[in-house]
Amino acid sequence: MTPDVPLDPKHMSRALTEGPARAPARAYLHGIGFDAEALSKPIVGVASTWIETMPCNFHLRALAARVKEGIRAAGGTPMEFNTVAISDGITMGTRGMKTSLVSREVIADSIELVARGHRFDAVIALSGCDKTIPGTVMALARLNVPGVMLYGGSIAPGRLAGQDVTIQDVFEAVGAHAAGTMSDAQLTELEQAASPGSGACAGQFTANTMAMAFEVLGISPMGSAMVPAMDADKPGVAAAAGRLVMDVLARGLRPRDIITRDSLENAIAAIATSGGSTNGVLHLLAVAREAGVDLDIDDFDRISERTPLLCDLKPGGRYVATDLYAAGGVPLVAQRLQEAGLLHDDAITVTGRTVGEHAREASETDGQQVVRPLNDPIKASGGLAILRGNLAPAGCVVKLSGHERRHHRGPARVFESEEAAMDAVITGSIAGGDVVVIRNEGPAGGPGMREMLAVTAALNGSGLGEHVALLTDGRFSGATHGFMAGHVAPEAARGGPIAAVADGDEITIDVDARRLDVALGDEQIAARVAAYESPVNGDHTGVLAKYARLVSSASEGAITC
Repeated sequence: MTPDVPLDPKHMSRALTEGPARAPARAYLHGIGFDAEALSKPIVGVASTWIETMPCNFHLRALAARVKEGIRAAGGTPMEFNTVAISDGITMGTRGMKTSLVSREVIADSIELVARGHRFDAVIALSGCDKTIPGTVMALARLNVPGVMLYGGSIAPGRLAGQDVTIQDVFEAVGAHAAGTMSDAQLTELEQAASPGSGACAGQFTANTMAMAFEVLGISPMGSAMVPAMDADKPGVAAAAGRLVMDVLARGLRPRDIITRDSLENAIAAIATSGGSTNGVLHLLAVAREAGVDLDIDDFDRISERTPLLCDLKPGGRYVATDLYAAGGVPLVAQRLQEAGLLHDDAITVTGRTVGEHAREASETDGQQVVRPLNDPIKASGGLAILRGNLAPAGCVVKLSGHERRHHRGPARVFESEEAAMDAVITGSIAGGDVVVIRNEGPAGGPGMREMLAVTAALNGSGLGEHVALLTDGRFSGATHGFMAGHVAPEAARGGPIAAVADGDEITIDVDARRLDVALGDEQIAARVAAYESPVNGDHTGVLAKYARLVSSASEGAITC
């Protein structure tokens, strides 16, 4: 544990606001309502990812107002600013989805720029949709000024015919509709019911996965993440977070004191035990890099293998985030990890207390069935595995929660884009036993590493989910379930062996052996890769082209620095 070290509360902003030479800066700020008293206090950046294009972040403007109330009450001066956000769910299946992972870097860059430029003494960041969560934490790690991340919370499930429904049901309904088992009217009725207000997707998809991970890691206050977006308690949580960031500043606790090897391992264990999103691999690798912590893709396999799957959460299970909150929330998950001897108890959190102390105080609701006891796990090991082999020498990620399969061998059906694969699914061109291969969707090749939720959901909705496998150098949504291998590295656009695969080649996915292989010799693979040319990419200008030039492999977190 790093001891708190008292810090000049205006350690950054004095250079901006004090002395005769700073009169012009003060004049600007006086004109917009910051008087001399306000500028004499610590200045705290309130980094909001509010946007009007999605429910996940739609309510963050109101939460930011409460955060600012908390900062003022604790003796600080808040300055709110905004950054970008992209909805994975809304852009899914379109070329707009190429921008999603790219936005993570832009979010981190923009928060860093504003905070450095305006010399904030501390920063509190508000997140909602998938990439806003790691993007904000990456920025905090870079800046390393006292900081807190507050998650906006999950949406409540919708109700239809007396049953809870989520956006996952809508994605899978597209496949059912294409297969002729759902009518136009039924699809319309479902789409109008599944997303009843503000908040992030309700299952243990990427948003809730990362919110849980960062709460267990300690950069978010324990007990805050799973309070639903529209719950009556959420404004109070926001105000408390505002007060907390002032306390963190007073104690001199910095993000890199919190983001350590031990705390990252705690976060990985939370993802594994909750059956969380494979995107957690990308995002924690990226955060570790920003914090200067040595973390490798194989660490995820090692930790997941020893961690039981305990949370019965969608997409593979029965429950959603609001149910987890009612059961005891993230503290209960941390307590289970503690009981299993899988929690580094001494890791410090933003509250100044250890994660172990918080875990011991967790309150479990009588009769809850969301988080299983240690003696009755859903599975003996966690929800993901890292495979290598002649198709993925740098690794790939397989999601294990939500299905029982650990082995598949079948002929390849190769597609050069997500759209081509989706057309094949919708037109009934995929057969049981096939291995659907989607390439040129990696970080550089996409560019942007699109999620394949539209394809995987359509496969499940059409009844093929249990009979085919899918692999891609792109990634999957947290809502994906089925036998899928993503993040295949190196990617096709950078000479990866996935470029060698042709229709009919036999592919084997073997989880127990941790192998992903194609039945080709090394020389044959090398010759095919040398002869392969990726399709011409139209994204040769602007931010996507810049990203393609700079981005690293998925096995390294797909980072640009």
